[in-house]
Amino acid sequence: MEKNTPLPRRKVPVALTIAGSDSGGGAGIQADLRTFSAFQVHGLSAITSVTAQDTSTVHDSEDVSPSLVGHQIQAVLTDIGADAVKTGMLSSSEIIITIVQKLLQFGVKRLVVDPVMASTGGDSLIKSTAVETLKHELFPLALVITPNLHEAEILVGRKLTDEADIERAAAELHGLGSSSVIIKGGHVQDPGKSSDLFFDGDQMRRFESPRLASPNTHGSGCTFGAAITACLARGFNLEESILEAKHFVTEAIKHSYPLGHGNGPLNHLYRFWEDLD
Repeated sequence: MEKNTPLPRRKVPVALTIAGSDSGGGAGIQADLRTFSAFQVHGLSAITSVTAQDTSTVHDSEDVSPSLVGHQIQAVLTDIGADAVKTGMLSSSEIIITIVQKLLQFGVKRLVVDPVMASTGGDSLIKSTAVETLKHELFPLALVITPNLHEAEILVGRKLTDEADIERAAAELHGLGSSSVIIKGGHVQDPGKSSDLFFDGDQMRRFESPRLASPNTHGSGCTFGAAITACLARGFNLEESILEAKHFVTEAIKHSYPLGHGNGPLNHLYRFWEDLD
């Protein structure tokens, strides 16, 4: 093929994840790429941090330089492009600002922001100074932000103890500029349900599924955001994408497997694996 000959137009849906690497394989980039594959979406990645992590704890982490994060995004979006983009672990203001610049440069519209702040084991994954940058620089570019209840509390600066608190927090977070927000695991009245509260500025809606008694939930938040991203890349609208993602996470936990000595991972490829029970 001659140098200036245009490449054939791609037909496969493509999604980009911008997140940290989990050496245990349960969360972060690894979970996102497996989720994309499960939805038959080609996954691109830009790694922001490398963690020494297992199923119990994060032992160490080191950020990738902001310039290299930017170069990763520039390379894949220039050559391949992406139908949807997800962000995960963004530990510093400098990395966030670099990502914002690239997203604006490439005019990314289908952006899912998972404001990762701590691992399943409770280890902090973001510098305190970066939280305000996340809120005021990245959130306004998002189609949806997907904090869990604990992350929502950090973002609004107070405890959320009842349904009214959570609804007020959803409205407050939406006011930071994202098109919509979904607070994961916010149902405080029925412990038998996993209920997520969605708000798009006009309506409040709950997405519910049975709450499963399983310790193997490592990476469930990453997986939820990645599943939404994959569905958006395939052409689903946002609410359809959330419904599909909710079902996918429930089934991936239902078919999860014990691994290590802490919280095991979801089975992202349960559709293709034999039953491990």
